[in-house]
Amino acid sequence: MKVRADVAELLRAGHSDRAIARQLHVDAKTVAAARAALGIPKAKSGYKAAATAEDLFWRRTQPTDDGHLMWTGTRNRHSGPSIRYSGRNLSAYRIAFRIANGREPEGYALPSCGRDGCVKPDHLADRASRAQARKVDQLYAAIFGASS
Repeated sequence: MKVRADVAELLRAGHSDRAIARQLHVDAKTVAAARAALGIPKAKSGYKAAATAEDLFWRRTQPTDDGHLMWTGTRNRHSGPSIRYSGRNLSAYRIAFRIANGREPEGYALPSCGRDGCVKPDHLADRASRAQARKVDQLYAAIFGASS
């Protein structure tokens, strides 16, 4: 059987027969036959689990008109926005900091923009970056005689 390249690509990407049929405007039976011809097992139905904690992070956020990224997921009483991934509770602030900086934060990662609930990766600071910002503020005040 000759299999269309676009159907084969979506099958290999893990899409269901019905989703491929809807997207490409073909019959679901044609997609099922292509799946059998390629030897690809039937796609699992239902909710697809996130591949990484970062993927799950992006599913739980909502951008705002003023440039922030608000958390829509669960909130832990003690540590703020959190994600349950691979059986562990993870701080959304730490994940966002890691996305922006490519490293784990030193100490707590907290929003530096002043907006409660903001988890935009660029708006988070760890202990080291907060200390650096204080030094810059002190230097600015020493030079210009005013605090920022």
